[in-house]
Amino acid sequence: MDRKWWTLIAVCTGTFMLLLDVTIVNVALPSIQRALHASFSDLQWVVDAYALTLAALLLTTGSLADLFGRRRMFVIGLVIFSLSSLLSGIAADPLLLNLARGAQGVGGAAMFSTSLALLGSAFQGRDRGTAFGIWGAITGLAVAVGPVVGGALTTGLSWRWIFLVNVPIGVVAVVMTVMQVEESRQ
Repeated sequence: MDRKWWTLIAVCTGTFMLLLDVTIVNVALPSIQRALHASFSDLQWVVDAYALTLAALLLTTGSLADLFGRRRMFVIGLVIFSLSSLLSGIAADPLLLNLARGAQGVGGAAMFSTSLALLGSAFQGRDRGTAFGIWGAITGLAVAVGPVVGGALTTGLSWRWIFLVNVPIGVVAVVMTVMQVEESRQ
C-alpha cells in the first residue's frame, strides 16, 4: 500500500480517538461519580478539562508543528494522549482524573492541529479531496458513536475502559505513524 494511504489511516485513527473522547465520557459520568465519590463540579471538569485544553492549544501546537515537524508533533500528541488515557483509566480520585483529562486535551490538540496538514502534504489532486472526505466522515462518525461506545464499555466492562481502550490503539497508531508517515514542515 502506498505511504499516503498509511498516512490517512494513522491520521484518521488519532482523530477518531481524540474526537470520540469528546462525547464518550458523557454517559459514564454517573458511574464515575459513584466510583470516585465525585461532586457535580468534579464531573463538570471531567468534560471541560479535556475540551478546554484541546481548544486552547490548537493554534500553539499547529505552529510548533510547522517549526519542528508535523509528524513529530502528531506522534508527541499520540504519546501524550495515550499515556493520559492510561492515567484517566486508573485514576483513584477526581483530581487525578481531571488532570489526566487535561493532559489528554494537550495530546488531542497536537494530533488535531496536524491532521489536515499531514494529509495535505501526503495527498495531491483528486486523492487529496478523497482523503479530506474520508477524514471528515471519520470525524463525524467519532462524535456520533461516542455515547453508544461509552455506554457499551461502561455497561459491559467499567467506566475505566472508555479511557483504557485508547492505550493499545494509541500504541498501534504511534508505530504506524513512525514507520509510514513522512515528516513535513512549513
